[in-house]
Amino acid sequence: MRMSARELLLGMMLCPVAGVAGAASLSIVTVSAPEINCIYETDCTVTVTDTVANITLPSMTGHGRLQSRTFAGQAGAPAAGKTGYEYRLDMTQATAIGDVACVTGLEVNFGPITKLQYNKIGPVDDVFVITKGGLGSIGLASAEQDRNIITFTFSQPVCAADTSGPGKTTYFFGLTSAHVPKGIVAKIEVPAFDPVDIKARAPDH
Repeated sequence: MRMSARELLLGMMLCPVAGVAGAASLSIVTVSAPEINCIYETDCTVTVTDTVANITLPSMTGHGRLQSRTFAGQAGAPAAGKTGYEYRLDMTQATAIGDVACVTGLEVNFGPITKLQYNKIGPVDDVFVITKGGLGSIGLASAEQDRNIITFTFSQPVCAADTSGPGKTTYFFGLTSAHVPKGIVAKIEVPAFDPVDIKARAPDH
């Protein structure tokens, strides 16, 4: 049976690899919207600032997008005085040239994380993924922090449209910091290419 290029890429992502020396695995929990907003505002309604950066690759037409979303924790909420950060990788407006055009991960210079109880179960958490009540269909396989750098690896490649189907987008995934936002240059991981620089927002740590 012949596998599609997208299936081959997914198989490569699922192969076990050695962890990065010195990197720590972050905990990931799934949550729903708008309940996650209650962490940041007592009435569960947050005012967000969105920044969108286009992704252009030689292997596709159109463009993908990296969406950075930030919102302030208000008085009385669990995240009071902190800032929430969410990201979404969207390839729904891009079409592959040839086999596939996919993104497999995102690298952000984030700095220290504020742990919070996002899913109301067990210990405090590092990272949340909004799998209900929001956009997207692809989550996180892992989040690894090495000093200030966090590398998010998606649970499957986020690909532009091709012969196997339409373009995909991740769920919003997020975390919290004690620091206010600033513009940064993040990196996306693209198979067969060097990491690609992309504008984003992250803590001014």
